[in-house]
Amino acid sequence: MEQAERAATEPAAEQEKAQPRVAVLGAGSMGTTFAMVLADAGCDVTLWGRDAAVLDAVDRTHRNEKYLPGVQLPAMHGTTDPAVALKGASIVVVSVPSQVARTTLESMKDLVEPGAVVVSLMKGVELGTDKRMSQVMAEVLDLPDERVAVVSGPNLAPEIAARQPTATVVASRSEATAQLVADACSTGYFRPYTNTDVVGVELCGAVKNIIALAAGMAQGQGFGWNTLATLITRGLVEITRLGLALGADAATFAGLAGMGDLTATCASPLSRNHRLGKHVGEGLTLQEAIVATGGTAEGVKSSQSVLELARAHDVEMPITAGVVEVLAGNLPLSNLAATLLARPKKSEVAG
Repeated sequence: MEQAERAATEPAAEQEKAQPRVAVLGAGSMGTTFAMVLADAGCDVTLWGRDAAVLDAVDRTHRNEKYLPGVQLPAMHGTTDPAVALKGASIVVVSVPSQVARTTLESMKDLVEPGAVVVSLMKGVELGTDKRMSQVMAEVLDLPDERVAVVSGPNLAPEIAARQPTATVVASRSEATAQLVADACSTGYFRPYTNTDVVGVELCGAVKNIIALAAGMAQGQGFGWNTLATLITRGLVEITRLGLALGADAATFAGLAGMGDLTATCASPLSRNHRLGKHVGEGLTLQEAIVATGGTAEGVKSSQSVLELARAHDVEMPITAGVVEVLAGNLPLSNLAATLLARPKKSEVAG
């Protein structure tokens, strides 16, 4: 009774703080899953996408059988109208393919509420500009640092959708903004940690997809755990090198967004990048692998832009370079391992 009385007399601003209005842009597996997390955490969630049938089902039956079959979602709204999704939203979550983020957001920039915090779930680097997704969002929407956040970690969507326990990292240059987003997505099964190292967290998310392609290729060729462990640890070295060159915090790479996400993505068949790499390793062409995987993977499109970014900062990334060459058809996959192993011998901690 006392709680009901407090709710009835609580100022409107406090009620809004307790249940923020959130728009999630992108109704694929990760966008829908994160919308579920937000709704479970008590947010008023609207999910936007382009597939009218999917969004109608989300709105009416709270299911997305196309991307999360068998999962019963909490109550949330679904719409194909960005104006409906963004109206009144104090938090906007972006979960679209990284290479279409710019055009998607440009079409919506006048609809985002003044003062809204915009959160990236995207894990890629933009082709042509070599910009991280937070940079693309800030540029298109004219956002200051304190209105930008990214979420990244060992967060395979099917496991989260099954409400299996996991943790993630919410990063923003503003600790207050990171905490705001963390509060909005904190549940009994989803544990957010905050971080102010946006560069490091974002690069971990982008580059681990490329290392996962290499791991999948290795598995597809029949290589075992030693090879996988080598790719994960040396892949982490590549991510760390690039991050430090761009001003990231070294501690980030040993954490959830770094080693945590890298391990999950390289080892799990639930990872689209791992699956696509495995198909290539089994002898499929890239296009055949994309079909077999059910669509392309972020690492395929980001690999070239990540390599360009590394070269622009004089950072050595041999695994990434090898993946780029294999995907481009310039290096036979059978030669990739030999090429990496034939590199000049040096100290493990050199560079």
